[in-house]
Amino acid sequence: MKPMKMSRLYAPTLKEDPTEAELASHRLLLRAGMIRKEAAGLYTYLPLAWRSIMKIENIVRDEMDNAGAQELMMPIMVDADLWRQSGRIDAYGKELIRFHDRHEREFVLGPTHEETVTALVRNELRSYKQLPVNLYHIQDKFRDEFRPRYGLMRGREFIMKDGYSFSATQESLQEEYDKMKAAYANICVRCGLKALPVVADTGQIGGDTSVEFMALADAGEASLVYCDCCGFAADDEAATTKVPVLDGPGNGVLTKIETPGVHAIEDLAKFLDVPENATVKSLCIIDAEGNPVLALVPGDHELNDCKAEHVFGEGYRMMTDEELEGFGLPKGSIGPVNLPEGIRIVCDVTLEDVHSWGCGANVDGYHFIGIEPGRDFTADEWADLVTVVAGDPCPHCGKPLSAARGIEVSQVFQLGTKYSEAMGATFMDEDGKEKPLIMGCYGVGVSRTLAAVVEQHNDENGIVWPVSVAPYEVSIVPLDVNDELVWPAAQKVADELSQAGIEVVIDDRKERPGVKFADNDLMGFPYQLVFGKRAVKNGCCELKDRATGERVEVAIDEVAEKVAGLVRAARA
Repeated sequence: MKPMKMSRLYAPTLKEDPTEAELASHRLLLRAGMIRKEAAGLYTYLPLAWRSIMKIENIVRDEMDNAGAQELMMPIMVDADLWRQSGRIDAYGKELIRFHDRHEREFVLGPTHEETVTALVRNELRSYKQLPVNLYHIQDKFRDEFRPRYGLMRGREFIMKDGYSFSATQESLQEEYDKMKAAYANICVRCGLKALPVVADTGQIGGDTSVEFMALADAGEASLVYCDCCGFAADDEAATTKVPVLDGPGNGVLTKIETPGVHAIEDLAKFLDVPENATVKSLCIIDAEGNPVLALVPGDHELNDCKAEHVFGEGYRMMTDEELEGFGLPKGSIGPVNLPEGIRIVCDVTLEDVHSWGCGANVDGYHFIGIEPGRDFTADEWADLVTVVAGDPCPHCGKPLSAARGIEVSQVFQLGTKYSEAMGATFMDEDGKEKPLIMGCYGVGVSRTLAAVVEQHNDENGIVWPVSVAPYEVSIVPLDVNDELVWPAAQKVADELSQAGIEVVIDDRKERPGVKFADNDLMGFPYQLVFGKRAVKNGCCELKDRATGERVEVAIDEVAEKVAGLVRAARA
């Protein structure tokens, strides 16, 4: 491959930060001439970004193939009847793009392909002797995001690798799942991402077990907790532990006290002179079926929306002031004792061992202390309801958890028989019995991985690409292309590196050195070779490591071999 000339490269850079770009990845990919917005959540990948995308895809392919998965390609258009068979067509919501062809047959644009692949194999994989099978494809996906923001981090059209395994036994599924987890960890490392495997909620896809790989970044949309001691990590939608709570005042003797002007937990804790984790917070909810519920959680923790959906149903909501009044619930003074009839009581499991609660008395301006569950009221259900936060004990080793934000770049699921049972995908086992296929699901956000890499690898001057996913590995910067010594020397080294299999771009533009330096830093090529008049006269050029900023002079006769060695060592 010949060196790419910068003058021919389609990479229109921007001098100023785009006003709509909030995240570093969005801003820098736009400024470096790598992506362009076509509409909300829709982007064109320009040549530099596309080269990096292809490298990420090839890393994914390499790891998948090594793990025994087989690549195929399924259609983007999916028969809506398949989604009806799985039961997801309404559950997925308005993000699912639906349309009709000219024959009025309904289709969807696939945001994921569980239905398609299950329909594909249900007439083909009929015997345990054919299993396990692991299939994947890399494809554009479509999801009509309500508020597509943050560039490639959350678009409506995005590139994803999704894969699916089919097994005869749970043990076989576990083997495929473990292989995919290991492969996904390798993908993160090879792409230059610092990522944690975290226990996750399964969301719209469903299933029993799931792990997300989270690239740590302040700009991440997901909150997670992790343990530095034992390696445990989980997102805040799935993290569970026994959060620390204290018995409240009253020594277990039910006592009604006047609390004028006390309506918030912090006010109650101050009034009682106790920490907030010695109080109980009352949350009034209308569940998915329209029924009233009182949810009780430790005073210093918040209700977790995802966990609450599992308990109260998707579409649950907090009561309005009008509804509180209608049910006879005084805002700021609500509790489980003397609760109006017909209201279900659900308590966080952490409170089971607390024997003296401080909570509202259901009379405006009054609270109870010394509330004893089971004696003073009966809970209808104990459930995991709260968001785990930094400082809570690790559920494995008990050490304090740390908190961070992360970008979900990949996820593995154990789907079990959720789709195979619904869609009639069965096989004959060794005993001749018909059983549903046991499925796994494995996704990598390819375009999101690109954004995550930029979020983790940038500085005040631009992108700092890891070699493994850099659009070009080396940039050659002759400061004067008209100089009779500089240009030939730069060209010679560019050709030598190309012949050695190194990806090279040469800045042949008739621009000022400052412009060239700024653009090459912005585009983030890992190694830069600068050819100036004085250095070339002395038989040298300057080698700059973009990641470290280190600059050294290297003999022109030796530089190609040296840089080729550096690149090969840094490649995944």
